[in-house]
Amino acid sequence: MHVSAAVIVDAEGRLLLVRKAGTTAFMQPGGKPEPGESPSETLSRELAEEVGVSVAPADLSSLGTFTAAAANEPGFVVVAEVFAADIGSQHPAVGAEIAELRWVGADDADGIDIAPLAREHFLPR
Repeated sequence: MHVSAAVIVDAEGRLLLVRKAGTTAFMQPGGKPEPGESPSETLSRELAEEVGVSVAPADLSSLGTFTAAAANEPGFVVVAEVFAADIGSQHPAVGAEIAELRWVGADDADGIDIAPLAREHFLPR
C-alpha cells in the first residue's frame, strides 16, 4: 500500500499525529493517492482535508521513502513517501476522517498506540 505522509513538528519538537475515525493507532497525517496525483500533491490534499492546513506541493520537502507494518491493516506493509511540512502559524484542527489529533513528544509517547511508521522513524527520541 503506497501512501504519502507528513512530518509536522511544532516549536517544542513534538510530532503531529492523528487518529482516524474507527481506529486506535495515531499516525502521521496523509493518505492514499487519487488517480494521477504525485506523492506531494496527495499530501497537500490530505493535509487540507484531514487537519485543515494549506501547504503547496512545491513547499513540501521530501524525506524519502520508508516502509513499516500497516497500523490498521494487519499483515500489510505501508510504503510511505514522507515529506517535512512547515505549516507556519497555521493551527491544525480535526477534519475529514479524523477523530483526534495530538502533538506527541519523546516524553508523551509511552502508553499511546502509535503506528509503526511514526514510532520507528519519526517520533522524537
